[in-house]
Amino acid sequence: MVSKSLLFAWLTSIIAMVGSLFFSERMGFVPCTLCWYQRILMYPLVLFLGLAFYRNDREIYKYVLPMSIIGMVVSSYHYALQKLPSLHEFGTCTSGVPCSGQYINWFGLVTIPFLAFIAFTLITILMLILRKHK
Repeated sequence: MVSKSLLFAWLTSIIAMVGSLFFSERMGFVPCTLCWYQRILMYPLVLFLGLAFYRNDREIYKYVLPMSIIGMVVSSYHYALQKLPSLHEFGTCTSGVPCSGQYINWFGLVTIPFLAFIAFTLITILMLILRKHK
């Protein structure tokens, strides 16, 4: 169970990283300020979780949980900025691409910050499972 949690968390972080790079490098979507913060929180998880899976490190949750929880907060705030027009005036992006912009909007629900939120949430849940089975 422990190694499966580590593997799934690592794969989730890899998919999130590759997805963000695909959107920016292949699709040409310029990341806003909050997108950069989410990348700063997600990209190291690929390395941390990969090493933890290789070493079967059951203590990695101590380092990953704070980053994934902060990532959940940032991505949920970013998603709220996109979906709630009343929050547009509180946007943190003052130059460049606005944080309220939506490059994708699948089914009127799924945006890039929503995808990041799902990834951070999955990693958080898997780290909580890992902590429980320590």
